[in-house]
Amino acid sequence: MRGFLKLLLSRVGMVSVGIIIQILVICGSLFWFGDYEPVIKTVITVLAWLMVLYLLSLPENPAYKIAWIIPILGLPVFGLTLYLLFGGSRLSKRLRRKMGDIDKTLEHTMLQNENVMNDLREDDPGAAVQARYLSNTVHCPVYQNTLTDYYESGEPFFAQVFESLEQAEKTIYLEYFIVEEGEIWNRILEILTRKAAAGVDVRMIYDDFGCIQRLPKNYQRRLAELGIQARAFNRFVPILNSRLNNRDHRKFLLIDGTVGFTGGVNLADEYANLGERRFGQWKDAGLRLRGDAVWSMTVMFLSMWNYVAQTQSEAKKPSFAEMPGALGYVQPYLDTPLDDEAVGRIVFSNVITGARRYVWIMTPYLIIDEGMAETLTNAAKAGIDVRIITPGIPDKPYVYEMTRANYAPLLEGGVRIFEYTPGFIHSKVFLSDDKTAAVGTVNLDFRSLYLHFEDGVWLYRAGCIPAIRTDFDATFSKCREVTREDASGVSVFRQIYRSVLRLFSPLM
Repeated sequence: MRGFLKLLLSRVGMVSVGIIIQILVICGSLFWFGDYEPVIKTVITVLAWLMVLYLLSLPENPAYKIAWIIPILGLPVFGLTLYLLFGGSRLSKRLRRKMGDIDKTLEHTMLQNENVMNDLREDDPGAAVQARYLSNTVHCPVYQNTLTDYYESGEPFFAQVFESLEQAEKTIYLEYFIVEEGEIWNRILEILTRKAAAGVDVRMIYDDFGCIQRLPKNYQRRLAELGIQARAFNRFVPILNSRLNNRDHRKFLLIDGTVGFTGGVNLADEYANLGERRFGQWKDAGLRLRGDAVWSMTVMFLSMWNYVAQTQSEAKKPSFAEMPGALGYVQPYLDTPLDDEAVGRIVFSNVITGARRYVWIMTPYLIIDEGMAETLTNAAKAGIDVRIITPGIPDKPYVYEMTRANYAPLLEGGVRIFEYTPGFIHSKVFLSDDKTAAVGTVNLDFRSLYLHFEDGVWLYRAGCIPAIRTDFDATFSKCREVTREDASGVSVFRQIYRSVLRLFSPLM
């Protein structure tokens, strides 16, 4: 009872109660006007069909539309109410106007060096097509003169983060989906506090929903007392509003405009396998960039900062020194719901279709539509070695079932699937032919691909590619390969359950 009361009186509990009350009021009002039941039913039916027609007119993923049409027509009151809360993958016009400066900043600030693009075109015309797509679509240039370091887990990643933070002299920018008080964050916070007192400009963006159970309410005020400027992205409030869908899932840690970290690693102990290990060995991937490409990450952060802080901070491009040993091409990119362009999905698809020998994938979730499934199986049928590593221990049981629900058609198409037996895979990594890779925050699920603000780094013959290959080889040795018999040999009840989950997976 004490635990229940604590949850109820917590911020997430109070927000949830507020939302439930609104739903009950909407549904209860129909009974209040029971004398007009025929009229009300007619109105609701008309509204439901109007909503269906509206959904059909949107340039959305068909699976997403179907997942909403069924509850709206089957249970109109509940379905319409739920859509008000969690529907709408597109931002409202009002919010688009407010966030319009983000795209303008990127377009006017991050300009492509055509000499770099020409060099890439000479090296590999196919790779240049991918790079040009990102440059033209989301204004993210491709760079040379950038050192890349890949970290196969949180432990070496944080060790380098601590060392790099101690060397900061001018600026430290952080943007994370999850920040949780504990050993990792406390150590980072101690460094940030010292640096802020020494005159370093320290700024932080954290997603309010991602941190709602991990940080105290109005945590930004506490950080301000320590000299750290902080803002919570998209405050989670108990009001029926589809804005709740759009979260800041990006992960940036940027130092002096010349060193940048990203990947799947959040700022919490579990990402370094500290504290309670409910999910076994937690495996994640991180990336450090040093050199020209960090400029893009800095502009991405400051454009978001200007929105959440309502300021007009301008990024001052540093003079990048020559980086001895820098290899290949590096292209940080972003994916936002502002442009109705599934950038992360297209990057992944291009890596798959561009493969000539193999494409290997690590992903915590495998919740994909028919198009992505077809892209994967078509590659496998063409003789490409397509392998996907998923968790052996789930963090969310229902999501795990949805992931496994997608195994059978992929296996039938020749895709090989491996489950990481020591624990949970949180890495989001694509690797192809020992030359092309993508590392970042984008999961293979609908929320990452269509609803969230995400970031990633596309790499071509970069210095970290061999380390990514080594990580895959080592990880495969710790996996159990899933067979067709495993995927099909389940009870009828579980097959039905998985079919339902697949149908509604775009809403999860």
